[in-house]
Amino acid sequence: MKKFVVTGGSGFIGSNLVKFLLKKNYFVINIDKLSYSANPYNLKEVRKNRKYRFFKQDINNQKQIYSILNRYKPDCIFNLAAETHVDRSIDNPKSFINSNILGVFNLLEVLNKYLKKNKRKKLKFIHISTDEVYGDLKTNKRSNEDFPYNPSSPYSSTKASADLLIKSFVRTYKLPIVISNCCNNYGPNQFPEKLIPKLIFNIINKKPLPIYGKGKNSREWIYVTDHCEALLKIFFRGKIGQSYNVGSNQNINNLSLAKKLLRIVKNENYKINKKVKILFVKDRPGHDLRYALNSNKIYKKLGWKSKISIDKGLLQTFEWYLKNKSFFYSVSKNLHINRLGLKK
Repeated sequence: MKKFVVTGGSGFIGSNLVKFLLKKNYFVINIDKLSYSANPYNLKEVRKNRKYRFFKQDINNQKQIYSILNRYKPDCIFNLAAETHVDRSIDNPKSFINSNILGVFNLLEVLNKYLKKNKRKKLKFIHISTDEVYGDLKTNKRSNEDFPYNPSSPYSSTKASADLLIKSFVRTYKLPIVISNCCNNYGPNQFPEKLIPKLIFNIINKKPLPIYGKGKNSREWIYVTDHCEALLKIFFRGKIGQSYNVGSNQNINNLSLAKKLLRIVKNENYKINKKVKILFVKDRPGHDLRYALNSNKIYKKLGWKSKISIDKGLLQTFEWYLKNKSFFYSVSKNLHINRLGLKK
């Protein structure tokens, strides 16, 4: 039985990956320090699964991380432990440096030590990065894996720094690492400070739908289980030292996304309160206009392609939150109601 470590496994993508791997009958070790966006609710149904283990631990604790690796000797480490919200990175960039740069450095040190002691035991380390490292793109342009890095926010800068650090460790220490750069994820269990769950939360709670600026900022969206499929494909077929863009080729601007979600909800005969209207709010500093990935490499080399359309994914996401209103109640409103990212 293959064993997988998922760092940040109690967060949004991490918890979906943990459940995805368990359904595939793999053994999963979840390492998470349980910061504000990690939620025990996300994995309540797998807590007693005999193939699941959880360790409350910070990836900056080299001694404890090494001990876990040495005990379980996993086949793969999926690194999803990260601070992710751009607005929060504007308010508090230091926490992003601690997790996204220093945390990755500590994992690399542990990996190098572990592999030396275990005589280069077969192991893959898959680091989950972001499309934001490529920066703002002009219309009709898509970034491939050779595209120059041009991060704009403290968040994307820390992710870009981690990517470059990893590439240096692969070359210098011959570490078995693959990087994936994924577009915006959405789906069940996403922390409600992010755009789609924020819109759904406000629809359910009869509040206006806040959209930055004029709503023209465009993002590429992928349903989270499609991303999980891609990560497993990268484990089995991805080449060491390579990077793979993981995208859906489905771009939509924020205003159109909000309108699409409202149409989908209305078509489900959900009664929308008259207070639920699009509300344009002050844009955040340095807000990139457009991200878009060229994912031909993973399509052609690994045979992976996203399956779930934005319409189907939004419907499934809304239905999940509607059936799991207690998810919102499991998160302190103070952590997602107040506006962030206005500091200059």
